[in-house]
Amino acid sequence: MLPLMSMTSHDLPLPPVVGIPACVRPMASLPFHVVGDKYVRAVADGAGALPLLVPALGPGLDPERLLDRLDGLLITGSHSNVEPHHYEGGTSRPGTLHDPERDATTLPLIRAAIARGVPLLGICRGLQELNVALGGTLHQQLRETPGRRDHMPPEDLPTERQYGPAHTVAPVPGGQLAAITGMSELTVNSVHVQGIDRLAGRLAVEATSPDGVIEAVRVADAPAFALAVQWHPEWRFWEDPASTRLFAAFGEAVAARARRGG
Repeated sequence: MLPLMSMTSHDLPLPPVVGIPACVRPMASLPFHVVGDKYVRAVADGAGALPLLVPALGPGLDPERLLDRLDGLLITGSHSNVEPHHYEGGTSRPGTLHDPERDATTLPLIRAAIARGVPLLGICRGLQELNVALGGTLHQQLRETPGRRDHMPPEDLPTERQYGPAHTVAPVPGGQLAAITGMSELTVNSVHVQGIDRLAGRLAVEATSPDGVIEAVRVADAPAFALAVQWHPEWRFWEDPASTRLFAAFGEAVAARARRGG
């Protein structure tokens, strides 16, 4: 009888790979490509995938060649805002943080991922980028829009309070988000200044807040998972059943694509 051989890490199959496009941030007067740890952990532990940080190289990055190696795509939140020229918006208010390298990377990458059926999950800025990439527009200052509340907490609050429960959202009955969470109402955090104005034609609303802000969307004609939310489900996702189920559903879509081999 042959002796049993223990399985090493080299024998285990690689997990599916999810690309996370980076932001460009100055540190010590030098540009760095960065992704928040909470997004990395949510992909690794919530979706069960290997996070691959994608540098914001803009035109220097070929979306098609990159997607050949990815099983999913997570578009994160950020302190920066999409430059308004991408959606024919007015000039940004002085002091608004922009990230043209990220815009030049994510917008074509989002369009290519949807066309190829690569599962996509957008968060906060990621929802706004998805809307812009498909032809929609944004409110640059929700707090100044009639009928809309201020969706950004004071910056001097501790992080735990900034990402604490802020308001409810109502998933559309029979929609994808309602099916994933199994809930008719979610309590979410709210850490954003901008929001969807004109909804892109290919997007369907999946949830709204009490003041009418679009809080979740899906790509109606996408061949694979393509969902985005305005709040931050990655924040301590393991403590919130809806967030846990959202990342699990994304992970299942990513794993299914990996099994098919793209």
